[in-house]
Amino acid sequence: MATADGARITITDIAREAGVSVPTVSRVLNGRADVAPGTRAKVEGLLEHHGYRRRGSRQTERANLIDLVFNDLDSPWAVEIIRGVEEVAHSSGMGTVVSAIHRRSTSARQWMQNLQARTSDGVILVTSGLEPRLQAELRRLQVPSVVIDPAGVPSLEVPTIGATNWAGGLSATEHLIKYGHRRIGLIAGPPRLLCSRARQDGYKAALDAAGLSCEGLIYEGDFYHESGFVGAGELLDLADPPTAIFASSDQMALGVYEAVRRRGLRVPDDISVVGFDDLPESQWASPPLTTVRQPLAQMGMVAARSVIRLMNGEDLESPKMELATELIVRDSTYAIS
Repeated sequence: MATADGARITITDIAREAGVSVPTVSRVLNGRADVAPGTRAKVEGLLEHHGYRRRGSRQTERANLIDLVFNDLDSPWAVEIIRGVEEVAHSSGMGTVVSAIHRRSTSARQWMQNLQARTSDGVILVTSGLEPRLQAELRRLQVPSVVIDPAGVPSLEVPTIGATNWAGGLSATEHLIKYGHRRIGLIAGPPRLLCSRARQDGYKAALDAAGLSCEGLIYEGDFYHESGFVGAGELLDLADPPTAIFASSDQMALGVYEAVRRRGLRVPDDISVVGFDDLPESQWASPPLTTVRQPLAQMGMVAARSVIRLMNGEDLESPKMELATELIVRDSTYAIS
C-alpha cells in the first residue's frame, strides 16, 4: 500500500505514525518478545492497515553481508576504516563488500543496483553523500544504515560515527602555541566536510584564546599529499611566513615535509609540523610526525557493531557518537624561544 502522495509505506512511516522508534517496529516484525503488548498491538494494527509487506528475501533469511561504501579508496585512511569494520563483521560471521562511488551519481546508482541484487543486510557510508532518490531507495528497502564522518548535515535518518575533530584541532594548535609559535599556518581539508570545518574551528579557537591571528595563514587543501605540498609552498613564500604549520591530515603534513625540504629547510629546526589521523606511516616519517590520533579502526568497529544491532532490531545508545582524539607528540615540533 502507498501513502497519499503515492510513495510506498516504509518502516519509518509506520514508526512515525505509531509514535515509536524504527527498531521497535523492527522487533515487532521479527516477532521479538521484548515489546510491550499495547505497543505491539498498535504497530501490528498499523502494519495490517497499510498492508505493509517486508522485502521477501529479508523476511526469510539473511545474506550476512555488510556494504561498506567510500567516495574513494586511494588513501591509507580508508584501509584503517576497512580493518575495523572487517574485524567486527568477521567475528559476527558476516562478510564485507567494499565499494567506491567516486562522487559520481552513475557509480552510486550502480552500487544501489548491486546492493539490491546481493540483498545486503546493512550499509556503512563513509563521508558519502547520496542523491535524494537513492536515499529514498535505501529507506524503501529497509536496509539499516550508519554514516562514518558525514560529509555534511546527514539527510539520511541514520546514526553517525565521528571523532572529536574540534578538540583535535584545538589540541594541535595549543601544542604549537605552548612551544612558543605565534604565526601558525593551517592547511585545511575540504570545506564541504564537517570534520574539516570542525578542525579549522578548533584551530581558530586556540588562536583566539591566545590573542593570535590567522589572517592570511589558511590554505584550503583536500587531505592529499599534493595539496599539502602546494599549500606549504604558499605559506612558506609569504613575506612573513609561519614558524609552524598544522595540516588537517597526515598525508597533507607529509606534503608539507617535501615543500620544506625543497626549500633547503628542515623540520622541525626551521618549521614545526603537526598532522591529523596518526596513520601508520606517520611514525616512520623523517622526523616522526607529531599528529592528532583519530581512532579510525575503532570508528569502523563501532559502525559495524551499530549496523548489526540495527539489523537485529536493537536500539542504539546514541544516534550520534564521537570518539576521542589524542595528540601524539613526536619529533616534528620544536619549542622556540
